[in-house]
Order: sequence, then C-alpha cells, then structure tokens
Amino acid sequence: MKKYQIMSCLVALLLPLAFTACSESDDTVDEFADWQERNEAYFSGIYEQARTNADGTWKLIRNYSYEDTIPIDYDGYIAVQVLKEGTGSGCPMFSDSVLVNYRGRLIPSVSYVDGYVFDQSYEGEYNPATAKPVTMYVGGVVDGFSTALQHMHIGDRWRVYIPYQLGYGASGNDVIPAYSALIFDIELVAYFRAGTTPVPWYVAGKR
Repeated sequence: MKKYQIMSCLVALLLPLAFTACSESDDTVDEFADWQERNEAYFSGIYEQARTNADGTWKLIRNYSYEDTIPIDYDGYIAVQVLKEGTGSGCPMFSDSVLVNYRGRLIPSVSYVDGYVFDQSYEGEYNPATAKPVTMYVGGVVDGFSTALQHMHIGDRWRVYIPYQLGYGASGNDVIPAYSALIFDIELVAYFRAGTTPVPWYVAGKR
C-alpha cells in the first residue's frame, strides 16, 4: 500500500513539471505572448530611428488616406529605410497597377530571429537578375503598403515598416496574427496607369 502511495506522490509532483516542459518546448505557446505590446514597442523604436535619421537613409511617410490637417500619432506613419535609390521620375497613383518584387515578414520572435516570412515574390536571397516580379493593384493592398508604393520611383528598393494600424489591424487574418507590425522589402520595377495592360515582367524589367 505504501508503495502505491509513494508512486502517487511522485506522479503528483512530476505532473506539473511535465506541463511546464511542454509549454517551454512548444513555440506556439510563447511565440506571440504580449504580441500587441511587443509590436507597438518595436514600431515605436523604428519610428524614432526614422525620425532622427542619423545615417540619412530613413524617411517617415504619412498614411495616404489621412488628411494633412488632422493631427496623427506615430502609428499614422510608415517608416522607410532606403536600400537603393531608383532613377524613375514619377510615382504610382492609387488607381495604378505596379510590378514589384517584395518580401513580407513579421517582427523578430522566439522562433524567427529575422521575422517570420508570410509572403514573398522570390525565394532565397534577393537577386534582381533572377527575381520574377508580380503585378498588383495599388489600391488593393493594406494602407501601409499602398502608401509606400505611391511614393516610390521605378528602381527604388525600400525596407518598409508598417504599424499594425496600417496593416491588418486588431483582427489579423488566417496567416498574420492580430496587432502585427509588418516589414516589407519592396522594389518597384514598373507601374501602369488605370486602363492600360501591364506588360510581362521580363519586358518591364528591362526598361
């Protein structure tokens, strides 16, 4: 009888440890812990880096849909780090279609130190010689992405930081958790006015 009592006590003591070990090894438990606070703090830091622009490569761009006369907080802007400056002269409009190379990811987390890649138009390291850009409608993407496109010139390559308010908001979607700030590497290859037919990427990319 004492033997069974001892075994029962051991089980009772070890059971909580088993659950703890499980939760510590299961990334899905802690991956998005305090996710809203982490994303707000992350973008706030990026915003300050862009605002001070110590190395001259950063810019802040007000969300295109906000009237200039309305005061806004830091989360009404996207932060942009210019990776490469293009030579194009004009910018796409909201009603245009664009040809772009892009990669979208979340902020760094437990399992993804560089941020989880949730969407991309190319595999592996970016190579402009082999990348195959995709066509999209400027008005068909989230506000932060659309805002960036409307300020880019052909040949520009930007790293764009978007607060969750200008991304997928407090609801997220099937792939992106709620309250997620977004990080996009975007290269504008070409753009086309409304009513025109976009040319294939292998033609537009040679312009």
